[in-house]
Amino acid sequence: MKEALVDLHNHTRLPPVDGDMLLNAITQALLVVDENLSITFANSAAEQFFRTSIDTLLGKGLSEFIPVDNPVFGVIEQVRGSRRPVSEYDVTLETPKIGTNFVNIQASPVTESPGTIVLSIQLRSIADKIDRQLTHRGAARSVTAMASMLAHEIKNPLSGIRGAAQLLEQDASPEDSELTQLIRDEADRICDLVDRMGVFSDTRPLEREAVNIHLVLDRVHRLAKNGFAKNVRILTVFDPSLPPVYGNRDQLIQVFLNLIKNAAEEVPESGGEIILETAYQQGVRFAVPGQGSRVHLPLRVSVIDNGPGIPDDIKSYLFDPFVTSKPQGSGLGLALVAKIIDDHGGVIEYDSQARRTTFKVMLPMFSGEPEEK
Repeated sequence: MKEALVDLHNHTRLPPVDGDMLLNAITQALLVVDENLSITFANSAAEQFFRTSIDTLLGKGLSEFIPVDNPVFGVIEQVRGSRRPVSEYDVTLETPKIGTNFVNIQASPVTESPGTIVLSIQLRSIADKIDRQLTHRGAARSVTAMASMLAHEIKNPLSGIRGAAQLLEQDASPEDSELTQLIRDEADRICDLVDRMGVFSDTRPLEREAVNIHLVLDRVHRLAKNGFAKNVRILTVFDPSLPPVYGNRDQLIQVFLNLIKNAAEEVPESGGEIILETAYQQGVRFAVPGQGSRVHLPLRVSVIDNGPGIPDDIKSYLFDPFVTSKPQGSGLGLALVAKIIDDHGGVIEYDSQARRTTFKVMLPMFSGEPEEK
C-alpha cells in the first residue's frame, strides 16, 4: 500500500510512501497474528528483537518464539475478549535465543479482520525497569529513616545553638547583632527543613475513600493560577467518564500541587504552558515488588510542560531526596510525591525531552470496598 504525502510547509506533493517502509522505520517490534496465532507480518525491529529473519517469522506460530506461559498470550486473550487495546508493562520475555528482556506489550484488535491482532513489543532496560518500579519506594524509605534521625540528632543541638545566639545578642554590638541574627535565622531554616522531612516518618495507615480526581485537579488549578503560575497557560484535557480514585484527597492535592509547581518553575517566562490530562487505561497492570500478582492501575493523570527538560545527570536519581536542579531547591518535593503515590499503591514515571516533559501518575480505581491491608 502506498500513500502520497503532502509537504505542508512548501505545499508540494511528495512521492508515494510504501506502508511497509513506514512500519519498518518504527523502532518497536511489531507483529501481526491471525486467529490461529500465526505470524502474518513482522517489521524490521521484530527481526532484530527475535534475532531471526522476517522470512523465518512469517507463517510460524507465535509460540515458536515466545513461551506459551508468557503474559503476552494472556494479553492477546484479553484483547479478543474485550475487543479493545490492552497494555502490559514490565513483562519478562526470556528465550534461549534472545536471552532475558524486559518489555512493554501492547496488543490491539484489527476491526476489519476479526481475530487478527497487532502486537507491539517495546524493549525496556533493566535499569529502566528498576528505576520505574523501585526508585520511588527506595527514596521514600531512605527519607523516612533520615527524617527520624534528623529529628533527634539535629533539632535538639540546633535549639541550644539558637538559644545561645539569642543570649549573646542581648549584649552584642550592632555589628555583632547582625551575626547572631544570622545564626538564629539559619537555625530556624534548618529546623523548618527537618520539620518538612518529618512527614516521611509518618507510618500511620493511609485513610482512603472515593475521590473525584477532577475536583482535586480543579482545586490545584485554582491555587496555581492565583499564586505561582499566574503567567503560565494551564490547559485541561479531562476524561469526564473517569471513575473515582481510591485515595486520600488532601495528599493527592499535595502531589499535583508539587508537580504543577515544578512544571511552572521550568516553563519559559513567555509562552509557558502546562497540560493536565486524565485518561482511563484499559488493561494496564504493573508488577509491584513484594507482590506475586500485578496491580491494576487504570487511572492516569499526566502533567505535561514545555520546559527545557530534566538534566541528564539527575534523571537516574530524580526521586531521591535532596536531588534538584534548582539553586534554591531542597530536593524534597519529588521525594514526597513518590512517597504519597507509593502509599496509594500507585506508580509514577516520567518522560523528558526538550520542550516536553511528562509526569504520569497511575492510580487505583475505587471498587466500592476498602482494600485489605
